[in-house]
Amino acid sequence: MRAEPFCVEGVSVQTLSLKEASCRICDDVASGKSFSVFTLNLDHVVKLRANPAFRAVYERAGIVLADGFPIVLAGRLQGRCLSRTTGADLIVPLCEEASRRGLPVFLLGSTSRSLAGAERHLTNLISNLDVAGTYAPDQGFAAHSEQADEAIEAIRKSGARICFIALGAPKQEIFADRCAREIEGVSFLCIGAGLDFLAGHQKRAPKVFQVTGLEWLWRMLLNPGRLARRYAECLAVLPSVLLDSLSRRSAQAGR
Repeated sequence: MRAEPFCVEGVSVQTLSLKEASCRICDDVASGKSFSVFTLNLDHVVKLRANPAFRAVYERAGIVLADGFPIVLAGRLQGRCLSRTTGADLIVPLCEEASRRGLPVFLLGSTSRSLAGAERHLTNLISNLDVAGTYAPDQGFAAHSEQADEAIEAIRKSGARICFIALGAPKQEIFADRCAREIEGVSFLCIGAGLDFLAGHQKRAPKVFQVTGLEWLWRMLLNPGRLARRYAECLAVLPSVLLDSLSRRSAQAGR
């Protein structure tokens, strides 16, 4: 199997492992680049088809990784060798690499309580990690607002080189894209509920659900009223994603 990127819904997805992604992000930000890092899943595919602004920021993303087993399967059907690289899973290895290189990090999103818990967890786990700042936006935070302006200024003044954004899709990706275009020398990684997991304020699925690609089922069982429709929409787009991957593999084989 090959290691180069593959395509899902017009998006180029990298096949980097957690370690490789951490090194790549730190290499790129150390060179002075500003860029966003997204993790593609089926919910994002649904949103890409319905939201032109979301698709536009995905097209400008610096790195896109495979979050969710269906995206991994799409890559494998195209002959790529990869495993899941979720935003939540990337936080600790990226912070470890940032600590080794002396790159300060910033935590944005969720609540002040979760940010404090996540910061405490990370600094206890990783020696010399420099958390340059945190910012918990109000409910209803918008990527283009006065509060977003305030958050961008806080990130800029902190001196952070890596910013973890936990706002949920598509808000976090749209805000990360804006940040990457307005702040120099910072990478912006979208991590969903990652900070709440670290703080212990949300319970992540047991490992067996994660490794078998059934984390979505765990989440839906915990909150069926909110998530049942979302996952029904995800299942509806899955056949077309896999068929497209098979088509791409056949086309590659015929060259």
